[in-house]
Amino acid sequence: MVFEETKIGTIPVKNRIIRSATHDGMVGPDGAPTDALIRKYVGLAKNEVGCIITGYAGVAEEGFSNYPGMLKIHDDSLIPAYEKLVSAVHEAGAPIVLQIAHCGRQTSSKKIGQQKVAPSNVIHTFYPDRAEVMSDLLIYAMIDDFVEAAIRAEKAGFDAVELHGGHGYILHDFMSAYGNRRKDSFGGSVKNRAKVVELIIKRIKEKTNIPVWIKISAEDNRRNGMRIDTTIEILKILEAAGLDAVEVSCGTVEDGMNTMRSKLMPMAPVFKYREPVASFPEPLKKVFLPAANLINPLIKQPTPLENFNVPNAAKIKAALNIPVIAVGGIHKLSDMEDIISTGKADFVSMCRPFICEPNLVKKLHEGTQTEAKCLMCNYCGLVIEKDPTKCLYGRV
Repeated sequence: MVFEETKIGTIPVKNRIIRSATHDGMVGPDGAPTDALIRKYVGLAKNEVGCIITGYAGVAEEGFSNYPGMLKIHDDSLIPAYEKLVSAVHEAGAPIVLQIAHCGRQTSSKKIGQQKVAPSNVIHTFYPDRAEVMSDLLIYAMIDDFVEAAIRAEKAGFDAVELHGGHGYILHDFMSAYGNRRKDSFGGSVKNRAKVVELIIKRIKEKTNIPVWIKISAEDNRRNGMRIDTTIEILKILEAAGLDAVEVSCGTVEDGMNTMRSKLMPMAPVFKYREPVASFPEPLKKVFLPAANLINPLIKQPTPLENFNVPNAAKIKAALNIPVIAVGGIHKLSDMEDIISTGKADFVSMCRPFICEPNLVKKLHEGTQTEAKCLMCNYCGLVIEKDPTKCLYGRV
């Protein structure tokens, strides 16, 4: 079943394996995709990936990431560059979905040069500068920003857009009682907390014919955060609004290594790429890194390491009538076959394995491999703070 031709809603795909959104860091100064990124996506398509979801593209300046190289889709001038990208990927044989996002409080005002905004005054563990609490005017302006981004995506020829509703970004914060502590019509009840995303979907449907997906953290580790029963309740509202597919993830950046799990904290790249330790003098690093490696095995990491969102994907699939995509630690072909054949999800998606092996799907299809070579070391999850994404295992 994994390699059968099928459809995600109305979108034909050659198999059920999707490249999940990955921050690649390959953009021009205006946030448009570079030729290098186009070549990367074309390579994935030629190596039989069923569908490609782009790295997150910012819908508004105050919602940009502080990571270098974020894609942007906030201005009509960017449409020609995306047309070039879409055309190349289609010619290589794969559909492509634009993930659209707003970082909310999960960024740095200083680094993006704009005052960041959020549903409520909740200080972020890793980005502690205060965000402006959004007025109704700012909320409706943000809704318009997502809608305009979807209109641009349709003009560029994308097969769908995916709302980034997970991992602690602004749509996640609106849906979560942890991030959303408002007392108005956008806060309080589950229905009110879902309202922003519901309106975005409805208005995209009113103004375009492009399918709308969402990536959602079904659960996280925040106090009063997302829990599976609440997530299902929200997704039923969004399905009624016209949602076409859901990709099931988990966690927030504040949760640590929950979304991208590994056996150990990747200390070597932490000391190379994560501030403030990355800026420590080299003599100091030579003292602290060995000490950090000694205590590393004592740092509790989330478990399980593999297939960790599949149980929640199965619960969501049982409750909804739209395609469900499972992501998170899915590395073995046998697991993919089990997930799909037993109806736990309709599709599987992967991020880290494709950083390590862009030709993984072809290898799995041809039978030369039965699982990804990715070790889930998470070195790649730290390089993005300063450089384009790449597999760093053995190089740091």
